[in-house]
Amino acid sequence: MTEPYDDPDPRDRLDLAELQRRLADFAAARNWQPYHTPKNLVAALSVEASELLEIFQWATPEESARVMDDPDTAHRVADEVADVLAYLLQLCEVLGIDPLAALAAKIDRNERRFPVEEPPHG
Repeated sequence: MTEPYDDPDPRDRLDLAELQRRLADFAAARNWQPYHTPKNLVAALSVEASELLEIFQWATPEESARVMDDPDTAHRVADEVADVLAYLLQLCEVLGIDPLAALAAKIDRNERRFPVEEPPHG
């Protein structure tokens, strides 16, 4: 069976709103909504990001660049990335943030804040 991160372009099959709906349905079926407060979701997001960091903690830059070469480590990285994304999407849902619009706006601000500098002529 192929893992989703092995698929050449899984975006063809995935939809952000559908993933958010599935996460909400998963939580609702287990009556977890009372626990999905912004504070709790941010705390869980931080924990999952730390678990992702733990994989890279003592790796050299060269080792970190090759982390996906080992199937077991690649699977751990993909799982932690999924956990981080799941909590981020749930947080966005609870707060009414469109994550793609927020990211696009942030990129726009950064492009204005950090313009490309022309190389010196010389």
